[in-house]
Amino acid sequence: SLAIAMYPVDGLGYEALSMCADTAMYRAKQGGRQTYRFFTREMQDRTDRTLQIENALRRALWLEQLYLVYQPQLAASSDQVIGVEALIRGQHPTLGLVSPAEFIPVAEDSGLILPVGEWVLRKAVSQMALWLKEGLPLHVMAVNLSAIQFRQANLPELVSQILEEYDLPPHCLELELTEGVAMDNPLAAIEVMGDLHARGVRMSIDDFGTGYSSLSYLKRFKVYKLKIDQSFVRDIACDPEDEAIVEAIIGLSRSLGLRTIAEGVETQQQLDFLREKGCDEVQGYLFARPMSADEL
Repeated sequence: SLAIAMYPVDGLGYEALSMCADTAMYRAKQGGRQTYRFFTREMQDRTDRTLQIENALRRALWLEQLYLVYQPQLAASSDQVIGVEALIRGQHPTLGLVSPAEFIPVAEDSGLILPVGEWVLRKAVSQMALWLKEGLPLHVMAVNLSAIQFRQANLPELVSQILEEYDLPPHCLELELTEGVAMDNPLAAIEVMGDLHARGVRMSIDDFGTGYSSLSYLKRFKVYKLKIDQSFVRDIACDPEDEAIVEAIIGLSRSLGLRTIAEGVETQQQLDFLREKGCDEVQGYLFARPMSADEL
């Protein structure tokens, strides 16, 4: 990879030019290596922003600037709330509301995703245990796993430890794994999923249909639910191709004995189509936006 900084625009001395070239080198490597990048001020602005977010994340775990919101998941046939998905949010005193799409990649690159992910898991499990004690008719708390978390050697043991700590039955926790992560190393994924399944924890495949699943591996994954990506749900009322994809996923799931949940449901037309095709569960703005525990 090659990075290029130009005198005098990018710097007047070796040290300044070297720092700029180093920033551009990071971008060249991000571009797939064996390529080159010229330094730009936009790169520096983004690098500064990344450092700000990384420093904020290191402090956020202690200062409670991270919090969870919960989006209801409903039975498609009855509109009954049967579960919730926990979603992380960040509120910084100077940066303001920071999107997970921005701070999660920073957390993964910096190694902070492990403490952040454990915090999310503890927070979600403790909240679910509290709701059950209060008598709320909820069946499952869904929590997303990152690729780095999933590759964590002691993940099954950590999950069991947290469940025991808050006295939550394992079947009340659902860990969501994206299709891409599951297929990155399918044999390892089968082993980890099998371990979690043996402990009574449910697993689901998130964003299904956006990756490249091998059906031979899919039938070996110890999952009980496929989540239909919202990119397919969005246009099912007007796009024959999306209709066909969603119908195929539902049919495949039924054949394998799996449940399906569609995310991003925003219109009655979308809901009617999903009901007609036999989708089991739904979530989206048609029913509720992600909200605080008290609001839920």
